[in-house]
Amino acid sequence: MTIALPARAREIQARVRAFVDAELIPWEVHAEMNDGLVPDDIWKRMKTKAIEAGLDNMDLPVAMGGRGFTTLEQAVAQEQTGRVTNALGWCANNPQKWMLEACSPAQIERWIKPLMTGARHECYAITEAEAGSDVDAIKSTARRDGEVYVLNGEKWHVTSANLSDYMFFQAKITTGPKAGAHALFFVDMDTPGVDIVRTPAYTHNYRAHHPIYRLTDVRVPVGNLIGQEGDGMGFTYAWFRHERLMIAARCCGAAERLIEEATAFAKERIVFGTPLADQQAVQFMLADSVTELFAARLMTYEAARAIDAGADVKTAHAQCSMVKLYASEMAGRVADRAVQIFGGRGYMRENVAERFFRELRVDRIWEGASEIQRLIIANGLLKRGADSLAG
Repeated sequence: MTIALPARAREIQARVRAFVDAELIPWEVHAEMNDGLVPDDIWKRMKTKAIEAGLDNMDLPVAMGGRGFTTLEQAVAQEQTGRVTNALGWCANNPQKWMLEACSPAQIERWIKPLMTGARHECYAITEAEAGSDVDAIKSTARRDGEVYVLNGEKWHVTSANLSDYMFFQAKITTGPKAGAHALFFVDMDTPGVDIVRTPAYTHNYRAHHPIYRLTDVRVPVGNLIGQEGDGMGFTYAWFRHERLMIAARCCGAAERLIEEATAFAKERIVFGTPLADQQAVQFMLADSVTELFAARLMTYEAARAIDAGADVKTAHAQCSMVKLYASEMAGRVADRAVQIFGGRGYMRENVAERFFRELRVDRIWEGASEIQRLIIANGLLKRGADSLAG
């Protein structure tokens, strides 16, 4: 790679790439044909090797037992996990820094430290049937009743809930001076009143499912409230910024893998007596793909560097939206071209282009649809000017 990276970032990149190539990619087809699953002993090995590769606790400081990676270092690591299909790269726990800033010492001991070690697993219950990208439209409620909160609401697309033992539940306060404001709570999955409604089938084949959960008069101690009443949206925005940037990084990894695989195939496939790669139409598809990857990667790395340098949080928020928007749509275009280059083979589930064609589609939807990213970007442009976002 010709893009300049600090020495440690380059070392992390190489180490994670070696792990992905050796331990994850060989099991993609097996996972695809087995509902996203690999044998238990293989999954345990993947998790162990992921920790050895440094993929756990990347965002947390060394003093707390984390890796202390910069945002750029996390991006280059996540980029490499994006090269594998079937979410096999989701094999290491990664609490985010905002959790340490938001949670009380007791909450850190009960929920965050066990998450760091892998003893516990979390999921995010934020989206609802009528509230996706428009988070403020949620109808879930939290009512204070003495020393407990009573929680009610139905949550959709609760990613990894089938693998989790607690959730972050977002609701609106119903009474008091903060009525109508958002709040975030820890809710253990075995709390009475927490029920699974159903587990829909999705386009991809992942170990992690996305069930629908309903909370009915769920009573949790006041100590389960994260921060203060009214802080919920702030924590969610911090989570969105981080996840949007990491989605962009993984999209770059996926696009690189697709370009590599499609190029290798085009060189070997003989059509009308010559390699498919000699056809100008195919060359144009590959040229467009690698050009867009270069642009997306530069945007992703630069946004990460800016955050590490202490960028204004509102500027960073808009730039993370810019990066997610461009990288996710870029990866979708690259996947479509790769399927076309592979031809009939590109429509077979055993083919990497077919799997990425399906899997990458959601990156234009979750953590805020492309249309929402455009609204965020436009808002930032109108308030702060082009130089602030792209200067």
